[in-house]
Amino acid sequence: MPSNLDNLSFAASPSYQDVEVSQVPFTEARIFQSEFTYKFQVSPGWKFLRLYFYRTRYGSDFSSNSFFFSVTVDGLTLLKNFNADLTTVRTYEPESKYFIKEFIVTAYKTLRLTFTPSTDSLAFVNGVEIVSIPDGFYTKGGFDDKIKNVGSNIDFELDDEITLETVYRLNVGGHMVSVVNDTGMFRQWFSDDDFLLSENSGIIPVVASVKLNYTEKTPAYIAPDDVYKTYLTMGNVNNPTLNLNFNFPVDAGFNYLVRLHFCETLPEVNEPGQRVFTIFIRNQIAKLEMDVIDMSGGSRMPVYLDFSVYVGSESGLRPYLRLDLHPYTEIAPRYYDAILNGVEILKLINDDGIAGPNPKLVMSGGESHVTGQKRVITITLIAVGSVTGLVSILVLLILLVRRQIKRKKNRQSNSVAMFKVLLKHYTYAEVKKITKSFSHTIGKGGFGTVYGGNLCNGRKVAVKVLKDSTGNGEDFINEVASMSQTSHINIVSLLGFCYEGSKRAIVYEFLENGSLDQFISRKKPLTLDVTTLYGIALGVARGLEYLHYGCKSRIVHFDIKPQNILLDGNICPKVSDFGLAKLCEKRESIVPLIDTRGTIGYIAPEVFSRMYGGISYKSDVYSYGMLVIEMLGARSKEIVETTDSNATSVYFPDWIYNDLENGQQTWILGDEVTMEENEIAKKMILVSLWCIQPCPMDRPPMNRVVEMLEGSLDSLEIPPKPSMHISRGFVTDQSSSLPLFSHGEEEAGGNTETFESINI
Repeated sequence: MPSNLDNLSFAASPSYQDVEVSQVPFTEARIFQSEFTYKFQVSPGWKFLRLYFYRTRYGSDFSSNSFFFSVTVDGLTLLKNFNADLTTVRTYEPESKYFIKEFIVTAYKTLRLTFTPSTDSLAFVNGVEIVSIPDGFYTKGGFDDKIKNVGSNIDFELDDEITLETVYRLNVGGHMVSVVNDTGMFRQWFSDDDFLLSENSGIIPVVASVKLNYTEKTPAYIAPDDVYKTYLTMGNVNNPTLNLNFNFPVDAGFNYLVRLHFCETLPEVNEPGQRVFTIFIRNQIAKLEMDVIDMSGGSRMPVYLDFSVYVGSESGLRPYLRLDLHPYTEIAPRYYDAILNGVEILKLINDDGIAGPNPKLVMSGGESHVTGQKRVITITLIAVGSVTGLVSILVLLILLVRRQIKRKKNRQSNSVAMFKVLLKHYTYAEVKKITKSFSHTIGKGGFGTVYGGNLCNGRKVAVKVLKDSTGNGEDFINEVASMSQTSHINIVSLLGFCYEGSKRAIVYEFLENGSLDQFISRKKPLTLDVTTLYGIALGVARGLEYLHYGCKSRIVHFDIKPQNILLDGNICPKVSDFGLAKLCEKRESIVPLIDTRGTIGYIAPEVFSRMYGGISYKSDVYSYGMLVIEMLGARSKEIVETTDSNATSVYFPDWIYNDLENGQQTWILGDEVTMEENEIAKKMILVSLWCIQPCPMDRPPMNRVVEMLEGSLDSLEIPPKPSMHISRGFVTDQSSSLPLFSHGEEEAGGNTETFESINI
């Protein structure tokens, strides 16, 4: 302690102590009257730094509820303008008056902990605890030595000197684990009861006499036995398929490290493939196929995974970090289920320190925390404001005009800054090196040229270089923003980007088989069999379903066509080229477009004429339908080159309906087509005809399209003939389709406006 201890601080006892509050360390507090620094001699390495606070009145004169202060460690801000009553740590027992703030810090020989009271205030603390922890405990990654960056294929890396704050540490499916039952680091593991999103949405399996088998990759100190022996599975007695999901309120504007713990203890779950599930964090796929047995190597062997996710301020200062676990059914696991044993959420340092904002102060008894001096200032300001009000309004009008000009630029600068944190940022010189000075062209489009290249580790990549532009690069930012939020087997993976003046480029994974249009030329017969085409169509549908429903914000592509469907070495399709994508909230269905976007022949009618309805994600459904028709060779071989946006009759060949009515299938090009392939092709045609209905409300959403493709042919009816007339009113702000296509998460809304039948 400082030598002039008595001048800087004093000890005080609480005037009243609750029964549930332990004697140590809450029987006394040290109250600081001015800046005060503790100096601890410690061994070098990582430490848990825990600060204990008991919010009550000390003596007769000092209430901790009125104290505002800051805390720093070796000059780094941990708490700023902190108040015990307004703390954002949100103790796991909200009614309790004491709480612990836990930080992970790097110490050398001396750790300096400084308390600084705000002006006309005091600071206090009841206890300080420093515990050594293993080096790299939170920086090396999880069981697989990786920190998966949610929304990106590039792993997240943490510096060994990073500082973190523990926000949540939960024993899922179990009771609180006290500090004495932790494995050597005196951590508290709280119950998950307050964070389950759906009431009674988890089942706690009871397994007697569980003996855990820790491994070198998951040593016993990672988490205590009680965490790995207890867990939740999906649902409840009345609804076993109710998904397992949690909501955690967090501070906006920070990166978070999410550590998830798993351990299979049921005797019947002992082989890979029996229980497989997908992990979603903030509505993005964090891990597509989580198989605990396959990852750990056997039953009762704990594993843990680390993920990094950025939480922005789009939902306010205290948004939710949502965690969902859904069964993965692609491989037909034995158990349609998911499990979770434990959760840790830690906040990463940012440039301003890791202190989060305090909520608004509400004084007990309705008291206002305003001094007499502040009242005088307030009255003076009101008087001055009434005199200068007119001038202020005029100035405000001028500032509003300037703000409109700057808003887009600032928003874009913020987007680029965020991408630099989450994605690999290449300089233009590095892009030239990757592409060997743009020597190998693999494609061209309206937005630029795609070149082949290699990263320094030898990995093949595709680099899309946009045409030089002096504008604000809105399309480029849209593409990077869209792709950086996606993680799906049927979506092209973004690896990095270049944004340097007018030079803009996107680096993404290289796909060996190029684009789909190479396989479905209008001048050549099909080179892929019907079964393969069906797999491509289903994969594209799943990719679009993910864009519309699986991302944090709904992504509408607006340019689905064969050139934008890429195929990997296994002919797995991946949706690419997000230059025209628009992001919107999921509750929104209508997307404002100032100019017509897309490719002629695939653009939905509502893009040309608002008489068909508002432009929405249903525009992608239409383009998908036209894509499938072209894949099967059923589109007219001649495309009318015209600037007349109403000349669309050639896109709806009447002879397809004639063939369906006559039981013929002349749209398949090829000599040897089996009966099974005929049925697959007919199913694809029926689904695509539903998708190209002129009125958006008549088209199925993409999740329904996937169901139709995966279902039986017998369940599909022949849709109405798309004669390009408006036969029903449209909903001006619609988000639903006809009852046939209702899927539970969409409701009709808005005022309808009826139009007469109009033939075009």
